[in-house]
Amino acid sequence: MNKSIQLKIENQVATITLNRPEVFNSFNREMALQLQDTLDACEKNDSVRAIVLTGNGKAFCAGQDLKEVTSPELNPGFKKILEEHYNPIITRIRHIEKPVIGAINGVAAGAGANIALACDVVVAHEKVSFIQAFSLIGLIPDSAGTFFLPRLIGFQKASALAMLGDKVSAEEAERIGMIYKVLPFDNFEEEVNKLALKMANMPTKALGLIKKSLNQSLTNNLEQQLALESKYQIEAASTEDYAEGVSAFMEKRKPEFKGR
Repeated sequence: MNKSIQLKIENQVATITLNRPEVFNSFNREMALQLQDTLDACEKNDSVRAIVLTGNGKAFCAGQDLKEVTSPELNPGFKKILEEHYNPIITRIRHIEKPVIGAINGVAAGAGANIALACDVVVAHEKVSFIQAFSLIGLIPDSAGTFFLPRLIGFQKASALAMLGDKVSAEEAERIGMIYKVLPFDNFEEEVNKLALKMANMPTKALGLIKKSLNQSLTNNLEQQLALESKYQIEAASTEDYAEGVSAFMEKRKPEFKGR
């Protein structure tokens, strides 16, 4: 298997690394399909309780590899790129009932920025920047950029960033609610690992139900969401982890969740 996607599983955390550093981890067809397969494998693996998505080298992801789309021999065409590459990646990230942490290690541009924003918890170090680079070459944001960005930061700010293609620093991204938190550059990997281990040891079924609830809140009305909360709360209350959480609280001890 070509190593344009690397996978490491340790301590119930799966770390998926985009690994085309020579082109700033920009996507070609091979890498896009490998990422989908890797996400599927992590979803099916019961020993995986948290997923970290990051990049190798100086960039997280520069988006689409433009050499591919400008090559007469290699160009899959935008219809195939969107319907077979990026759209399935976004839906997988959102539908996996496990937390997906976007550990943004460098510039995230174009589709790379929007894949980052689709993750459940997004952290970046202070040297990172995000850019909706599409309009700068005559395109529109894809990979759910027009869906998530206005919901994260508001319509007006999203409209400006999408149209102007301004670069947003990690600090600014945290300030406006685009990402969860900025972590120190010098011990970024260590801090990401702490976060991932914490989430891997939380009640996985409940986190999955939180994710499903938030997904549906994007289109539900109030009454629909209240009904959904009732349904999922009953489901959460039937898990082993809920029983353990209550017991630990009553016994004044730290809970030991098993993800069941």
